[in-house]
Amino acid sequence: MTENELSYKIIGLALELHKTVGPGLLESAYENALAHDLKEAGLNVRQQVPMPFVYKEVKMDVGYRIDILVENKVIIEIKSLETLAPVHFAQLLTYLKLSDKKLGLLMNFNSKVLKEGIHRIVNKL
Repeated sequence: MTENELSYKIIGLALELHKTVGPGLLESAYENALAHDLKEAGLNVRQQVPMPFVYKEVKMDVGYRIDILVENKVIIEIKSLETLAPVHFAQLLTYLKLSDKKLGLLMNFNSKVLKEGIHRIVNKL
């Protein structure tokens, strides 16, 4: 499955989740519920994947974690904030660069309409 096909499936499940529970929950609730739905859809899903930082060829574990990694291709960064800041977009782009992935989805579940809270971030495309 390509990144775009995965993205379509992920977004559909996220929209359904948001329609069911609405805004206002903690990020961890959305992360666990979405991961559950993705697994039920037959996708390979990993949560809280350690993201090492490599500096001058030294691998450092500094606590960065990918919220959800789908099929080892798409990174999902979950937020539940009133508004996203530029640093949230930069964070996901950095994760994409460090992991050499092409596509990330930044999802702010604290949106009245989730469609407005989903942002596709690409790396090297």
